[in-house]
Amino acid sequence: MITVSALNALSRVRHAFCTRDGGISEGLYESNNCGYSSSDDPANVAKNRQKSVERMEMPPEALVTVSQQHTTDVVVTDKPWPRDAMPVADAIVTTRPRLVLGVLTADCAPVLMADGKAGVVAAVHAGWRGALNGVLANTVATMTELGAKPDRIIVGIGPCIGQRSYEVGPEFPAPFLEQDETNAAFFADARREGHFLFDLPGFVAKQLSRAGVREIMPTPCDTCREEARFFSHRRATLRGEEDYGRQLSAIALER
Repeated sequence: MITVSALNALSRVRHAFCTRDGGISEGLYESNNCGYSSSDDPANVAKNRQKSVERMEMPPEALVTVSQQHTTDVVVTDKPWPRDAMPVADAIVTTRPRLVLGVLTADCAPVLMADGKAGVVAAVHAGWRGALNGVLANTVATMTELGAKPDRIIVGIGPCIGQRSYEVGPEFPAPFLEQDETNAAFFADARREGHFLFDLPGFVAKQLSRAGVREIMPTPCDTCREEARFFSHRRATLRGEEDYGRQLSAIALER
């Protein structure tokens, strides 16, 4: 598991960005695949999720995830729900201690957020579409409604695809530049003419900053390039592989 020091410093908060290590899955899903949306054996996924939460010293039955569909929707919960009744959302917020909020990623940015003083935590799945359309600002707003203060929220941006791996086509920058011309800073020229390299974690950090968050700590990882440590949708696509695993990122209030 990977953690960030800024969140570790909060006495009431426990968090983890899991890697692909430490599970029981095989083949394309080796080893700690935590995504039910993959074609992995669901029993293996369940065991991997259980082991991951136990490493956080939290009860596995307290893990809450959602049906992620690149929305800007945020749900607030105080209890787990059945796997077949997960709401569609891309962010989860709670004030309940020992409820573990989780998101699944394989190149998108997992974002864990906490206001330790207010006792509010959140987990966000931030792909480019959700980040552009406002899922991060919506999450900050929801946390604020529950007593958090934006300038007191601590954020960790977990392992995601790095800029040097994230080549996009000529049409991709347009909606970012329409939103804010300064977003051009998140695009570098790629080797292919007319293509660009997109800085997803940098863009996520800017969106959080615009929402009033001051302390944002990224992890220096590239899920696409670090095959031994992370699953990657982009890497699987480039290789023509039929599927890929997902890593779990989770956060909880201890008390």
